[in-house]
Amino acid sequence: MALAACSGGTGENKPATQAGAHSGAAPVVRTDSASPSHDGADRPVMLFLGTSLTAGLGLDPDSAYPALIQQKLDSAELAFEVVNAGVSGETSAGLLRRLDWVLRRPAAVIVVETGANDGLRGQSVAATKATIGKILDRIAREQPSTKVLLVQMEAPTNLGARYTQAFHDMYPAVAREHGVMLLPFLLDGVAGNPSLNQADGIHPNERGEKIVAENVWEGLQGALRR
Repeated sequence: MALAACSGGTGENKPATQAGAHSGAAPVVRTDSASPSHDGADRPVMLFLGTSLTAGLGLDPDSAYPALIQQKLDSAELAFEVVNAGVSGETSAGLLRRLDWVLRRPAAVIVVETGANDGLRGQSVAATKATIGKILDRIAREQPSTKVLLVQMEAPTNLGARYTQAFHDMYPAVAREHGVMLLPFLLDGVAGNPSLNQADGIHPNERGEKIVAENVWEGLQGALRR
C-alpha cells in the first residue's frame, strides 16, 4: 500500500483545490467561512503547509481536514483563522522553495505536513531529514514566536523494512532536534481502509477526513493549551 502517496498523479506544486488556486503560485485557501460572526482579519492565523493530503485533493475544500479543524476551533471558541496552503504533489524540497511566498503573512501556529512524496519516490531519508530541518529553521528564523507542529508521515511498505523504519524514525528525530511538537501519523486509522478512502486508495474521503481531523486535533489541543 502506498500510504505516503499524495501526488494525485500530478506534477509538483500543482494546486489541488479550486478555491484560492492561482497560476504560478501555491494556493492559499482560507477556511474561515464557517464562522461568519468573526472577522478573520482580527484573528491569529493557523497555517497548514502540506501536500494533497492537506489540500484535500478530490474533495470540496470545506471537507478537507484544515476546514474541519476550523470548525473545531470555532466550537471551542478559539479565535484562529485557518489557512490551507496544501499543494498536490509537493516534496519537502518544493515546500522549502515556496516558503518565501507562504511566510509573507505572520502565523501564530504552523502545521507542517511534508515528506510523504519524498518517501513515495524513495528519496534519501537523510536528504529529506535535512530539508525538513531547513524548513523548520527557516520558520524559526523568520517567525520566532510561531508555534510549529510537524506531522508524522510514513513511507510505502514496498520500499523495504529498513527504509520504512528509517523514514518513520526521521520525524521524531527532526522534531526533537528543532524543538517542535510532533503530531500523530496523519492517516492513522484511515490508511489502507477502502471505506475511508477515495477510489485511488490513497486520499481520504469525507469520512476519512473526519478521522484525519481528529488525529490532528488531538495533538493540536495540547499545543494550544501550552
